[in-house]
Amino acid sequence: MAKQTGRLVIAVSERMEIVTIYKDDWSHVILSVRVLISKASQALQTLEKYKTRLDQVSATLTALEFEDMVSLHDAINVLQRAEMMQRIYNEIEVYLAELGTEGRLIQLQLEELMSGVERERRNVIRDYRLEGGGKSLEAVERSLARLSDEELLQLTSIAQALGYSGAHDELDRNVSPRGYRILDRIPRLPASVVEKLVKNFKTFRNIMMASEKVLDDVEGVGRARARAIKEGLRHIAESSVVERYV
Repeated sequence: MAKQTGRLVIAVSERMEIVTIYKDDWSHVILSVRVLISKASQALQTLEKYKTRLDQVSATLTALEFEDMVSLHDAINVLQRAEMMQRIYNEIEVYLAELGTEGRLIQLQLEELMSGVERERRNVIRDYRLEGGGKSLEAVERSLARLSDEELLQLTSIAQALGYSGAHDELDRNVSPRGYRILDRIPRLPASVVEKLVKNFKTFRNIMMASEKVLDDVEGVGRARARAIKEGLRHIAESSVVERYV
């Protein structure tokens, strides 16, 4: 019927307790609510473990950024975990679509676990994509999306997505963040100001070493905001030490 009419067809088997959706040559079996909740809950548990690991490698990266000791390996570790979480999230979203109102509690848990993950992923890309490599943020995201789950486990594959050659020894090279990731954590700092700071200073280290007067000279910053930036950076630096070692 689906092939002949080109319309969506829903087949319900009361005996087997199965609902199947057909469209052209495609078909999809909708599992029972009990099975869907079980699968979604298992995926949530996996997501929670990845979130814990992401928080750990993210804290390490933050501390290394303030020490100007970041290797490409350190940055890719964070990006890898965030990308893995995004894929698990996409899987759970399919379960939630089928669960409908039965998936409300799982949806709340999912939103809590994924809070800030997408922003972290994008900021790592913006900070560490190869300068002059010709790859925009969107191009890197497309390259990452094309990686298989097996390829995502290979740090060299992620390095290639960022525009690097992908050689193993390249993972140990020192890299300097542009500053998007840390500056994004400063309260009430507009994205437009972040862009101007990065454009003016090129690297996070230059931003960190700049005095309030030098920051004040950047268009859109001003004296009060320059002071807030310095205080914000100091607070983040102190917090990163606690998160890393406690």
